[in-house]
Amino acid sequence: MKALMLDEPKDIKVVEIPIEKIKSSDEILIKVKAAGICGSDISIYNGTSPVATYPRILGHEVVGVVEEIGSTVTKFKFGDHVIVKQTESCGECYACKHGRDNVCIDLKVRGVNIDGGYREYVTVPETSAYVIPKDLDFKTAVLIEPFTIAFQACSRGRLEADDILLVYGAGALGSSVIQVAKSFGATIITVDIEDEKLKKAKELGASYAINGKEQDVKEEIKKITNGYGPTICIDTVCNPKSVEFLIDVVGNAGRVVLMGFDMNESHIPQFKITAREIDVIGSRLQHEKFEKVIDLFADKSIDPKDAISHVFHFEDISKAMEVVESRKFRKIILTFNEE
Repeated sequence: MKALMLDEPKDIKVVEIPIEKIKSSDEILIKVKAAGICGSDISIYNGTSPVATYPRILGHEVVGVVEEIGSTVTKFKFGDHVIVKQTESCGECYACKHGRDNVCIDLKVRGVNIDGGYREYVTVPETSAYVIPKDLDFKTAVLIEPFTIAFQACSRGRLEADDILLVYGAGALGSSVIQVAKSFGATIITVDIEDEKLKKAKELGASYAINGKEQDVKEEIKKITNGYGPTICIDTVCNPKSVEFLIDVVGNAGRVVLMGFDMNESHIPQFKITAREIDVIGSRLQHEKFEKVIDLFADKSIDPKDAISHVFHFEDISKAMEVVESRKFRKIILTFNEE
């Protein structure tokens, strides 16, 4: 079968690998239909990921059809449409035993430090897949995975309906956070430097949109929050300055949720955190959020129309990466096993 192999940064190509087969009674064989290219895939491709290993088959946003099931599988049947969980964990460490398997001490992430789904077939344990509605087209279904990341961030921030949430950045990640946060009932402020993104953010559910190039962001936030500040900030810009800014503007007893892997240092006096008893919270991947997000897709609470800007057959990966290099895209989808 064919797969996309990244031998080293910037060197990705179509290769032939042995056909995927079920190796354990609890596994399912999935015929891959579509997969997404996300920011972490791009960082691995560019060689800037702090956690990836090479050579590697990328891809953790993966959907397809169940082709075969192991003898002890009970959750699935032939022909089910499914989405693949991003991770495998040990189940035994402190994190796993306390509902935090997304930060397992021996965490394996598909497409990062174990092979992912940019291939025609993939096998996973039945615990690592979820049934998706058959009336949801595969390209749209790919977007469920990034929305689980957004749901995790909102959950880690303990978001509630009476919160005022500042989503810092209105790109792909910020847009997904806004839509998830809307389902919680929170009031949402978003900040970006592009009017088009801010306009879209308001269409998706943000009550307020601030252009960081044209407005005094701190003053606008004070006006909106009557001087208190947001009760939660979620950082989707993810650089040292964004962290510093959000700790400055968040209100007393507020929470700042960080999602980035930037290795550069932020400079934050402890006083800014302790004096207002701010929680600074990391959010990585997701824990048990797939079914929640699938339900939001099924009842149209999340409708990611216009989120996909480009679709390529996986063998046209070089064209897809040209679009990535252009930086002029929203979501890029790769298709497999088209019929």
